[in-house]
Amino acid sequence: MFVIKSLLGKMWGNPANPELIQIPAGQLYLVRPNSIKGSRECIFQDAVATIRRTGVEYQYQLVVTRAYEEGEEQLLDEDAETLEFRFGVLDGDSTCAWRDMSGDEGDLWEFVSSKKYLRSHEEATDAELEALKYNEKPSLPATDPSASANLEDKLGSLSVQEDPFKDVPVLHRSHAELYLFDTETDVFVIQEKEVDADLVSNGDYDTWIIVRHNSTPFISAPIDAEMNPRFDMTEGLPGMTWCLRFNEQVFVEWKDKFTIYMWEGKNKTSYAKAKADEQRYIQEAYEDVEMTEPEEDEDREGSDDDDDEDRSSAADPEEYGSESEESEKEAFAHGSKNHQLAVGYKNDMSFVARGDMIGVFAHQDDKLRFRTAIDRVKTMDGKSFSPGKMMLHNQDGDMLLLDPKNQNSVYRMDLEYGKVVDEWKVSDSVEVNNIIPDSKYAQMNPQQTFIGHSHNGLFRIDPRVSGNKLVESQFKQYATKNDFSAATTTESGKLAVASNKGDIRLFDQIGKNAKTALPALGDPIIGVDVSADGRWLVATCKTYLLLIDTLIGDGRYKGSLGFDRSFPADSKPIPRRLQLKPEHVAYMEDAVSFTPARFNTGMNEAEKTIVTSTGKYVVTYDYQIKQYDSRVVADNFKFGADKNIIVALEHNVIMANKKELAKPTRSSLAPHATLSTPAKRIRQSHSNIVNSPY
Repeated sequence: MFVIKSLLGKMWGNPANPELIQIPAGQLYLVRPNSIKGSRECIFQDAVATIRRTGVEYQYQLVVTRAYEEGEEQLLDEDAETLEFRFGVLDGDSTCAWRDMSGDEGDLWEFVSSKKYLRSHEEATDAELEALKYNEKPSLPATDPSASANLEDKLGSLSVQEDPFKDVPVLHRSHAELYLFDTETDVFVIQEKEVDADLVSNGDYDTWIIVRHNSTPFISAPIDAEMNPRFDMTEGLPGMTWCLRFNEQVFVEWKDKFTIYMWEGKNKTSYAKAKADEQRYIQEAYEDVEMTEPEEDEDREGSDDDDDEDRSSAADPEEYGSESEESEKEAFAHGSKNHQLAVGYKNDMSFVARGDMIGVFAHQDDKLRFRTAIDRVKTMDGKSFSPGKMMLHNQDGDMLLLDPKNQNSVYRMDLEYGKVVDEWKVSDSVEVNNIIPDSKYAQMNPQQTFIGHSHNGLFRIDPRVSGNKLVESQFKQYATKNDFSAATTTESGKLAVASNKGDIRLFDQIGKNAKTALPALGDPIIGVDVSADGRWLVATCKTYLLLIDTLIGDGRYKGSLGFDRSFPADSKPIPRRLQLKPEHVAYMEDAVSFTPARFNTGMNEAEKTIVTSTGKYVVTYDYQIKQYDSRVVADNFKFGADKNIIVALEHNVIMANKKELAKPTRSSLAPHATLSTPAKRIRQSHSNIVNSPY
């Protein structure tokens, strides 16, 4: 009748064996039915439970340990969690205590055993063994119903937890399974088999996601630009990588609702007011496309990761012929942090701005070699400034600069002399927030004109005209504040302009209305690039890239590009969001924040690769990643090669070979990090929920 009795009887015979009985496979959970921290928490995904002898007769240890594969023990860091069983005596009774891994520092669980019998279990009766079992309800005298009712009331008040979000208006609810990514085992670990995934209102255009099991909340987070969602039957949330797994029948509806509320929160307007074609564009934008992981190629096979430092060439430390060159290099190395990068097309040089200095680096033999430092960038009247924008011009002979303190002018630096020789006043009233070449490869030629934009205007700048340099006949000013943020040109001079609102306009020429206006998703666009032929456009938002095919596929203008003709209302392009995988984001130290993405460049070179970066990581579209020891501030391909990437770190400049980038793994993304188990991370999560600003 009492199963454990028969099991122990079979194992008891060998006194030399300290292990009396073992359950070799299982999971260890911490069960907390009355806590806001959750009703069940998985401590060890794979565990072994053992009852062991001690040196004291009739005293035994219950030991629960994590199960390891052969050799895996070496992967444990010094912060790995253990239960740390300890035994003692309290008021004459034996105690067993172990760490409360979900509590505060120093908290323990303690079991106090009143050893009534101190004799062999073989002498115990079934009734005595049965008395050791836990009963769901305590026995009370049947003659005292009031006492029974009173205790039941007390037990009920302890077991029912007040839901902190019980009065929040629920906009949409679906049931799901909840998982949390475990960086120690590289798997999503289930936290609850059934949760409510609620989309709730916190005011106009302020929607939150709340995930809870009964009255216990796991997640409380606003649906805003800081969220980094993926829609492949999962949902990732910031801070930790959570996963909601939905039934396929309810997933589509939940995703559509989520998309609507996210769009409304970012744009502060009703989704119902958007046109039908805009609604399709918005919904299609959330059909995520994974950055595809490359197959091994012959060049990559056999490469040794240990040789990364040899292949990744920083500015070459070779000796130069003069002491002045050495002093320039030393001065540049100890300046402020790098903040701008310009890669040359004509003369195979790169330029890096660091404060009011510009470092000049030559591309030689797939390496960067420091050439000189242009000290103290100054205006014509001798005032130094830190360039807010650098653009190579006139066959890489000039560098055009913007001074954030004087946004009505453009400064021309003669690179042969290394100093500013002209100030071109553009306008008395129009600010120049950005400048770009007339066409994608205009800097290869002695082209004089270029393009500028303000927050709501586009214009051509011609330094040859007298007076202000803005060409009035090629000036398109919008009445409303469009908040333009980035622009780029095709090889034939067609123009794409993006904004902080998230919309994109395509022009066949400057000074006229846009041929195509792509709706805003609501996230600011911080960078935009286009293939030379205009077919492909990549826009960079903080947490994702947006890849757009501008080819018109249907209707009267089928085969034309959106730069030349307007898309039919029912056939707008399908934007594709490119994101990092949630499990890889979990290893990164900082939140995702991409630098402007770029296509590879080169005359008659097909665009095959996109490069961007976030934090310490350089990322390419074929989903290869490399980590550096400091933050990447800018990156771009070497002209004419898609295998060499110029990487400007905060205090260094490197030419990376694309072979150095690799398929992301835990060891490549976080080789020295102290990793966090679900138990640690979920404690932090529940603490944040309790103190939620909702």
